[in-house]
Amino acid sequence: MTLTLPIDEQANKLLQRSPLALLIGMVLDQQIPMEKAFGSPYVLQQRLGHELDARELADFDPEALVEIFAQPPALHRFPKAMAARVQEVCRVLVERYDADPAVLWGEAGSGAELLERVAALPGFGKQKSQIFVALLGKQYGIRPAGWREAAGMYGEAKAHYSVADIVDEQSLTKVREHKQQVKAAAKAK
Repeated sequence: MTLTLPIDEQANKLLQRSPLALLIGMVLDQQIPMEKAFGSPYVLQQRLGHELDARELADFDPEALVEIFAQPPALHRFPKAMAARVQEVCRVLVERYDADPAVLWGEAGSGAELLERVAALPGFGKQKSQIFVALLGKQYGIRPAGWREAAGMYGEAKAHYSVADIVDEQSLTKVREHKQQVKAAAKAK
């Protein structure tokens, strides 16, 4: 399976071949539609004029990066905060993983270690970390022992809870329905 969202075909291809684009999409996946979050790495790459590079983004002038994120259409509804978050994540990649997100997940010896590594990234709480572990396992074949357990409910086979489960329009609809049910249940409390 491969993550496929209703976004530009080139944006989907970038997510398939670039670990950094995938990670940036996950960083941006909050308080905006997932299509916007995961389509934005492609727009960022276009604005930079070349492939995404963690070292470059880590060292980028913060104000200039905010300008790139804020340029219409903005890459996120909170361009200043998310430009800073992407830069923070890239700095962690440079400091701990030789600027390569594939090292972050490729060298994890277990699902628990993978979850721990992801959760140590700026902006990755428990739920976001579990979703990303599920996404890596379900869509990208990153499956260290215990990855489903580490991903919690998001690791369940045949679930439709998150971006980890989207492979086509039908699965996207099911994920959206699940999210609406969760919101309705939370409102009812």
